[in-house]
Amino acid sequence: MLRCGQMIFAQALVCRHLGRDWRWIKGKRQMDNYFNVLNAFIDKKDSYYSIHQIAQMGVGEGKSIGQWYGPNTVAQVLKKLATFDTWSSLAVHIAMDNTVVMEEIRQLCQSNFPCAGAAACPAVESDVLYNGYPEEAGVRDRLSLWKPLVLLIPLRLGLTEINEAYIETLKHCFMMPQSLGVIGGKPNSAHYFIGYVGEELIYLDPHTTQPAVEPNDSGCLPDESFHCQHPPCRMSIAELDPSIAVGFFCNTEEDFNDWCQQIKKLSLVRGALPMFELVERQPSHFSNPDVLNLTPDSSDADRLERFFDSEDEDFEILSL
Repeated sequence: MLRCGQMIFAQALVCRHLGRDWRWIKGKRQMDNYFNVLNAFIDKKDSYYSIHQIAQMGVGEGKSIGQWYGPNTVAQVLKKLATFDTWSSLAVHIAMDNTVVMEEIRQLCQSNFPCAGAAACPAVESDVLYNGYPEEAGVRDRLSLWKPLVLLIPLRLGLTEINEAYIETLKHCFMMPQSLGVIGGKPNSAHYFIGYVGEELIYLDPHTTQPAVEPNDSGCLPDESFHCQHPPCRMSIAELDPSIAVGFFCNTEEDFNDWCQQIKKLSLVRGALPMFELVERQPSHFSNPDVLNLTPDSSDADRLERFFDSEDEDFEILSL
């Protein structure tokens, strides 16, 4: 699941820096931003989204090194790592409790305002690099009124298998122009789902051992292993594990508004049961993190575990 998290976030960075219409062509010379994206995921400790960083940050989410991650845990870890990525300057929102609160997202994405003066945004020398990227790119983004949004929605669409009532809704999510795909899988196998054909999901499988990649003297990477060299795999939607995380990328406020309208229209589609709720403001019945003695960054698993755990309660199975 760690690699799947890298894959869906790499797609977000591609949309952010290269554009959604960009395509990789073997042997074609690529722009610098392309190699900057690759460098963010290379297996080195100082890369923003390296396997080392994800595993180490997961310790803060209660996952030991080498322990299996679920989609929600990966999403929480990527959100924390993104705060250090000043080059991409992303706003990462994880919608918990099957609810997307539009007000929270707007506050998050509109939290950057133009600098009051030159002293607030000091000039940066052009040769200064942060994690291999020009820092002035981060300064330019801080002048923006809308930070590009990566929206991750952890969901459970059934108990032990996916409820077929959600299948049509899931299909429609893949068709949205803001879609980043879905991370999930089936028992003991994590996959990155990118679309569907009929009643089958199309996915990329990260479980392929490949030689380690090292940058050459010019700073470029041999990039073939970062791309799918064979047709993607397929599996029946019915085989999908019900625990997933759906991803969307909204580069502008207009993109987000369009996404909201599409979700509202989707709720009117006959036979498509909503996978999550879209609301303007946080419902009053939502639990206050302070009441639970938790920080807002606590993972959903921890929150549910602490909230519902009680050593004082005994349960008894009644015979009817």
